[in-house]
Amino acid sequence: MSQEVIAIEGGHKLKGTVRISGAKNATVALIPAIVLAEKPVEIMGVPEISDVDALMVLLKELNCEVELEEDTLKVNPETMINTPLVSDAVDKLRASYYFMGALLGKYGDVTIKMPGGCYLGPRPIDLHLKGFEALGATITYDEKMGSYHLHADHLKGNRIYLDFASVGATINIMLAAVRADGKTTIENAAKEPEIIDVANLLTKMGAKIRGVGTDTIVIEGVDYMGGAVHEIIPDRIEAGTFLIIAAAMGNMVLIQNVIPQHLDALLSKLREMGVVFEIIGDTILVYGNIEHLKPIEIKTQIYPGFATDLQQPLTAFLTQAEGQSKVTDTIYTARFKHCAELNKMGANIEVGDACCYVNGKTDLHGTRVNATDLRCGAALVVAGLMADGVTEIGNVYHIDRGYDNIDRKLIALGAQISRYEVDD
Repeated sequence: MSQEVIAIEGGHKLKGTVRISGAKNATVALIPAIVLAEKPVEIMGVPEISDVDALMVLLKELNCEVELEEDTLKVNPETMINTPLVSDAVDKLRASYYFMGALLGKYGDVTIKMPGGCYLGPRPIDLHLKGFEALGATITYDEKMGSYHLHADHLKGNRIYLDFASVGATINIMLAAVRADGKTTIENAAKEPEIIDVANLLTKMGAKIRGVGTDTIVIEGVDYMGGAVHEIIPDRIEAGTFLIIAAAMGNMVLIQNVIPQHLDALLSKLREMGVVFEIIGDTILVYGNIEHLKPIEIKTQIYPGFATDLQQPLTAFLTQAEGQSKVTDTIYTARFKHCAELNKMGANIEVGDACCYVNGKTDLHGTRVNATDLRCGAALVVAGLMADGVTEIGNVYHIDRGYDNIDRKLIALGAQISRYEVDD
């Protein structure tokens, strides 16, 4: 049996310009949000990632008319039918759970399989379900089918306190609440930019939402939501990944279509390491060629703290710092599978309790490694670009879930990358 791998010949300096695509973590919520509309919705800046393909399959299963032209997604929900979402497409990404809130809001009824996606340790959807129950939904779980059934004769607004400022729960409850009767207040809401982007689309469709970007969101339910045209914000995680790549192997790399304030935590840490860059409007110029990188400590936090999605790519770069760095993840405490893969390449990383210690500087060498999840894949790309020799990365479907044409973008900067089939 064979599988596709990404092969990277390390050691090549990168130079040029790269443009960041639309935000993956916004896109995977924006697409389910469309089903709340009664008229056509057009979304521009859609990244070319496999998660979008899976969500389009689910829209088609709901009998929506779906058309994707370049980076513009056009969806007509006027022919929509509320059917159970129990196909394999649900298993391909965790964000399929956003159909829970959207379909519950529109129809008061939804059946959906337990969603899939990367395994990063326990990620229960209890907060989502508690929020739906607070709005008046009854929830049953069919163990045999592995699916949830949510039903409400009438959703009614309520005050909902989140025990944890969860991005997924904040968005999902918001999707249901925009069509509930009366006022819903979400307290201890998450503040990520992707939530603001989803709220902006919902507002264009007719929702009444205020307080997004703060820890208290207030939603006045509406009876009708129409069509809209919306452009997705740039992907701060892709931008952060390319910042790390440019810092590691760049020689004057210009990163375009960036919202710099979304990256304040990462930029601060890169500056602390000794990376030299310049912010020019919506672009960041990374000079690269740093001889002596300083070790740092990072601790992932909810936004605007250091993003958990960037700790894995940064860990790869920290192997080149002179001394011991510590990385603590307070969001996904089991998100350290990349460390074993990096150690295969010559890194010296010790994994502790919800943290790792990166001992540098170490020389990395190419070998066969596997992407255990999306951002582990990004970490291995960073490592492969720095390593001596060829690195073969397996399970590349994880990378394709979240990075729009990463091979092509890196090749345009001067990287030596190819894809081919190998025997397992």
